Amino acid sequence: MESSEFIAIFVAIASFFFIHTWWSNRNNPIINWPFFGMLPAVLYNLSNIHDYATTVLKHYGGTFMFKGPWLTNSNFFITTDPVNVQHITTKNFDNYIKGSHFYEIFEIMGDGIFNIDSHKWKHSRDILQSLFRQNSFDSLVVKAIHKNLMGCLIPLLNDVSELRTVVDLQDIFQRFSFDNICSIVLGFDPKSLPNKLTTKFPEVLFENAFNRMENAMFYRHVFPKFLWKLQKLLQIGQEKNYSECKKIIDQFLHQCISSTFQEQSKFNCAEDDDDESSFNMLKALAEESGMKQINHKFLRDSALSLLAAGRDTISSSLSWFFWLVSTHPIVEAKILEEIRANFITKEENWLINSRVEENLNKLVYLHGALCESLRLFPPLPFEHKSAVKPDILPSGDRVNANTMILYSLYSMGRIEQIWGEDCLKFKPERWVSEKENNIHVPSYKFIAFQSGPRSCLGKNISFIQMKIVAIALLQNFQFEVMEGHDVRPCLSVILHMKHGLKVKVTKRGIIN
Repeated sequence: MESSEFIAIFVAIASFFFIHTWWSNRNNPIINWPFFGMLPAVLYNLSNIHDYATTVLKHYGGTFMFKGPWLTNSNFFITTDPVNVQHITTKNFDNYIKGSHFYEIFEIMGDGIFNIDSHKWKHSRDILQSLFRQNSFDSLVVKAIHKNLMGCLIPLLNDVSELRTVVDLQDIFQRFSFDNICSIVLGFDPKSLPNKLTTKFPEVLFENAFNRMENAMFYRHVFPKFLWKLQKLLQIGQEKNYSECKKIIDQFLHQCISSTFQEQSKFNCAEDDDDESSFNMLKALAEESGMKQINHKFLRDSALSLLAAGRDTISSSLSWFFWLVSTHPIVEAKILEEIRANFITKEENWLINSRVEENLNKLVYLHGALCESLRLFPPLPFEHKSAVKPDILPSGDRVNANTMILYSLYSMGRIEQIWGEDCLKFKPERWVSEKENNIHVPSYKFIAFQSGPRSCLGKNISFIQMKIVAIALLQNFQFEVMEGHDVRPCLSVILHMKHGLKVKVTKRGIIN
């Protein structure tokens, strides 16, 4: 028999198996193909992966096993079952860790708090918790926001409204959040957000590297490990991008750490005489950890985690919130009515008033609107853990040791069994009781700030920041999303908007 006949027979047999597999699974939203597993479906639906995952999870009752290509060891469980999430994050917390696979994907984060387990994690968390509880910390954050809000963001948007131009509000929020978190963590303002409209905003290499790094890390989740490892070895594709970003980030942080502790100013780390502090998080971290000598790696990894958390979660949350509010005028009107009725804004320095947090707590409907936005568009769309020992999930699924489990925060906000038949609607009222208090939802259902021992330390300060920005901007401006503008999540580990948020800005009033 000639080789051509062997090839023809092989093709015929392979075709039969593929056609049989397709026919047998034609009603399933995802097909487990011979050799390729379920990866083809993921790649085909990659541009809409979060909604596609939600469809698949609903079809399988909230939990299913994803099967990757043969011989790649890339199978994992994915779930939206809140009872499973509670089991993983709280009840059997010690058995579910980040693990070595997570560490490899996020290697750029080093030994930062998001990347580590066991005693290392507990030590880092204790240090950060101690810092966050200091009376001066909340005050420092509020003052940093006040400075950049009144000095840059509001003047810029005033300029935009007068010139009647279109701007990318997401880009503005990213720059605003980046300047804030750099002021707090590193003790200097990179001034990536100007206070007037220019033809092109200044490019900050470090800030730009953050975005590119996050996109590259997403692809490490999608492609089999051997494939991105090969790309890394050959320095091609997304892995080349990843390496370039890592160099920029490492150089930036190394010089900032050196400047802080040697009192040098290569990056203008002590640029402003009126900057609220000689205090910054780098110095505080060194003092709190009891360092006798400067540990550059510890400070670098800790600072990078804080920068990522402070920039990405706030900017993503604000972008989706303002998009939702601007496209729901009734919600916008209710928020404005509540602000005007309950919040004192006539003082010149209303943001740094000693009663600012007390006044913010009166804004029940605004809080509900922020929670509703976070429910539908959590900054981290998914999270994953690795099982230390075999276990059985409450759903009845058996988990082997070293099995990766991914829970979709994005999909959990779209499950009827958790949020009701109107789960896809933006409805702040679902967070407000008949007595006009905020309704508490368990963290394993409302998972935007994680759950259990690894829940977000910065939850309270995040709400404070978002409320302050919402009050200041909604009272001053009305935002109109450009007609036909395509708003959808991008392919990243952070739920940014793929095409930004293009808006027209109209002046509503001026804060006195």
